[in-house]
Amino acid sequence: MESNIQKGIILKSLGGFYYVDTGSEIIECRARGLFRKQSIKPLVGDRCRIRITEEDSTMGYIEEIFERSNEIIRPPVANVEQAIIVFSVKKPNPNFKLLDKFLIQAELNNIQAVICINKIDLDEREANRIKELYEKAGYSVILTSKMMQESLDGLKEILKGKISVFAGPSGVGKSTMVNIIEEGLDLKTGEISRKLNRGKHTTRHAEIFRLSFGGWVVDTAGFSNLNLEGVDRYNLKEYFIEFKEYNDCRFTSCNHYKEPDCGVKEAVENGEISRERYDSYVELYKELISGGRK
Repeated sequence: MESNIQKGIILKSLGGFYYVDTGSEIIECRARGLFRKQSIKPLVGDRCRIRITEEDSTMGYIEEIFERSNEIIRPPVANVEQAIIVFSVKKPNPNFKLLDKFLIQAELNNIQAVICINKIDLDEREANRIKELYEKAGYSVILTSKMMQESLDGLKEILKGKISVFAGPSGVGKSTMVNIIEEGLDLKTGEISRKLNRGKHTTRHAEIFRLSFGGWVVDTAGFSNLNLEGVDRYNLKEYFIEFKEYNDCRFTSCNHYKEPDCGVKEAVENGEISRERYDSYVELYKELISGGRK
């Protein structure tokens, strides 16, 4: 029986099936058993080689997973180039420690992070304050609102030509934004729980969508917590990128916590490093000391 070998990218994983875009069509595939033996699980975003038999041209088998440039644990996605980390200025209010955790995860995976502060129509002054805070730290920040089309046009420019993942807590408007910038996707969106002031999880699996204006976007479930895999209290400082300019400390192993004559703490007192960012660092440092149980 003859077979047809093609290359593609996994768009979606659902119920043990993988949906692979070959460029001309989407093929429903099963993964070969050897992947289980090798403890390899195909991920959304994986570039792969598939085999399609002439007997059933609608079904394929994933034969090979090509080497990944990166892999995100939460959500389980491979080969992401850019993370759009979305928080709303209000409803729900931003959790800066959680935002910093997402930024650390992007640093860990060598993924470019873009902070998106959404719903700015609710409090434009506070949105600009947050923007200034994180731009000062060295990050790219964009402000968006579904009420302001020009802000979403700016998001389109950032997404063009790249595989991007949207990350952030539930209820901040990730799916709503994608629905607006790519008409016809009709991603599910959730209402904010008034009682808990946090969003309901509406996206049940990771999935990649091709954007008509160029690039790919991954729609994923929202999060309310995020562990710091791969980070300990001794290297946490490496992931607060603005600290690197102020490492003139008495001790070369300074953790910028309780040590005397610390360059980072002096920069905080002088207003060169944001007090909010430093306080977030201390909270995360204490969390790592306690074993990440908080």
